[in-house]
Amino acid sequence: MMSKAVAWALFILGLVHIVFGVLRFQAPLLDAVAAGFVGQFNDPPVRRTAFWFIMCGPLLMVAGHLAIRSVAAGDFAALKIIGIYGLVASVVGIAAFPMSPLWLLFGLSLFLIGAGYNWFR
Repeated sequence: MMSKAVAWALFILGLVHIVFGVLRFQAPLLDAVAAGFVGQFNDPPVRRTAFWFIMCGPLLMVAGHLAIRSVAAGDFAALKIIGIYGLVASVVGIAAFPMSPLWLLFGLSLFLIGAGYNWFR
């Protein structure tokens, strides 16, 4: 079932986003923790980048979790909605950063929209 695999891929993308973010931004994160964590993500700008990069992970996981539950419940209209949100976010992100991995979200979103329209499941 392709829609189930795509829904899980979206969830896993969120997990990978968190893990990659922690590894990529390890030094600024540790500096923020050492400085007391609370209120420590405004400056330097790399801390803000690290924070928002990692925060995208749980949001992708929520979208993936909802997609997984939608597939299980047969609620393909919800898959379409999740796909449309992902598509809009990825198009904006790709326009801002064309060489980013947001192309993966773009592709997953197209598959979710297609599943919502019963093109494949």
